[in-house]
Amino acid sequence: MNDCIFCKIADKTIPSMTVYEDKNTLAFMDTAMDVDGHILVIPRVHAKNILDCDEETLSHLMSTVKKISRHLVNSCGYEGVNLLNASGESAGQSVGHFHIHIVPRKKGDNIDAWPHFNGAEHDTKEMFRKLVIK
Repeated sequence: MNDCIFCKIADKTIPSMTVYEDKNTLAFMDTAMDVDGHILVIPRVHAKNILDCDEETLSHLMSTVKKISRHLVNSCGYEGVNLLNASGESAGQSVGHFHIHIVPRKKGDNIDAWPHFNGAEHDTKEMFRKLVIK
């Protein structure tokens, strides 16, 4: 897509601090300076979000996410990772190109990467009946 910033990063029109790349995916440093080691992983082909992403592309993307996550833990001194994704504007997606955030973690790093929820409005069994795939 001509106006997609992540497509421009993927095709090297815009430079990035590339951590890893292969023919299907690209992983680069997030420049927001919010968390040390914050990495974004994108498919090279444009997919708006997970709902728009074909199975093969999703498989390649998750393989890269796992490879980088394993590298962060096995080689870079981190103890775990948070994987974050927002698919759709209502979920907080701000860039219209599917991506996974990898936030490397250490005990006591004081990062609160888990959202605070205000509580469910409906009974769990009621929601289960509504949401179960038949």
